[in-house]
Amino acid sequence: MRKAFVLSSCSTCQRILKEISWTDEIQNIKETNIDEKTLTALAKEHGSYEKLFSKRAMKYRSLGLNEIELSEEDMKNWILKEYTFLKRPVFLIDGSSYVGNTKKTVEAIKQVYP
Repeated sequence: MRKAFVLSSCSTCQRILKEISWTDEIQNIKETNIDEKTLTALAKEHGSYEKLFSKRAMKYRSLGLNEIELSEEDMKNWILKEYTFLKRPVFLIDGSSYVGNTKKTVEAIKQVYP
C-alpha cells in the first residue's frame, strides 16, 4: 500500500509531494481525517501517539492544551477529532510509515520511493 496523508493547503506537504514525485494515493485529511485503525497502527509502529501529535498546530495553544498534560489516549482522541493535530505529512509505503517533514524523514522516503 502506498498512501500519503496530507493537508492540501499545506505548502510544506505540497513541496514534499513534489520533491519525491509522489504519484500514488493522496488523502486530504481536512476532507477525510485519518481513521482510527490506521492511526493505531501508526502509533504502534512509531511507539506512541505523541510521535504523531503536532504540538505546532494553532489549536494546540488556543484550546489551552499546552497548559495540561495530555495522555496517550487524549492525543489519540484529539487527532481523531481534529485533523490539525496529526503531524504531517504521513506516508505509508509498502508496509512502512514515515511521519513529519524533517529532512531526515524526506531523505528516508526518497530511499524507498522510486
